[in-house]
Amino acid sequence: MPGPNQITPSQLARLIGTPDCPTLIDVRTDEDFNADPRLIPTARRISHQDISLQTAFAQNAFPQNGPQQNGPHAVVICQHGLKLSHGAAAVLRCLGATAESLEGGFAAWSKAELPLTPASILAGSNRWVTRHRPKIDRIACPWLIRRFVNPQAEFLYVPPSEVAAVADRFSALPFDIENTFWSHRAETCSFDTMVTEFGLGSPAMDRLARIIRAADTDSHENAPQAAGLLALSVGLSRMYKDDLQQLDAAMPLYDALYRWARDGHLETHDWPAAT
Repeated sequence: MPGPNQITPSQLARLIGTPDCPTLIDVRTDEDFNADPRLIPTARRISHQDISLQTAFAQNAFPQNGPQQNGPHAVVICQHGLKLSHGAAAVLRCLGATAESLEGGFAAWSKAELPLTPASILAGSNRWVTRHRPKIDRIACPWLIRRFVNPQAEFLYVPPSEVAAVADRFSALPFDIENTFWSHRAETCSFDTMVTEFGLGSPAMDRLARIIRAADTDSHENAPQAAGLLALSVGLSRMYKDDLQQLDAAMPLYDALYRWARDGHLETHDWPAAT
């Protein structure tokens, strides 16, 4: 059982990927980080010596709006869940944040074989660019990035002919575009590429990816839910002229699909209810 102001790896794992996920701050020493340069999904590295709300906000660790209406909520991660995370969490609590340390630290998370993202793949992940008028992949990928990679990521939707130039001039990563790294590979779609490269594979994510792939590649026979996702995606694209408004409206749809894939995929429904 976790102590006061602690959270277990399994408890944190159930929050990651949901709108209620706290801000994750990795305060491992450089020595420990260099020995395993991976991060728990959405975590930001901040030195324990620099820990403060000002530093966290300056590095865009805390969202400026969203689910944390009662003040910032953070989980601090060090190598073994001892002095660095307890001390940093205590400092944040003194500054008005709700802050917990991860029980057992990074070592316990890694031992449990929970998802870890290579830090090297995160370079430049603050800004992304793709074709305008999104339907499926160009909504699903931003959802994945905001929920599992970088909650503060920006997404630029531009005419297809301008994606490469915008990526170059505005230091953005192009995605779901032919002949780019973050795109379709063989029979898989851009969402699959991101799940693989960000190290986010899990039974729930694989289940969700199958639906997105089937909807995005018009292979509905591979997932019965794909036709419904396509219908909802097309409907959203007709409701919103502004691509960012469409993305905001679609985030709860993918939140619900993820929760179904994680917790509810075995549930059925019939009427009248069995007595």
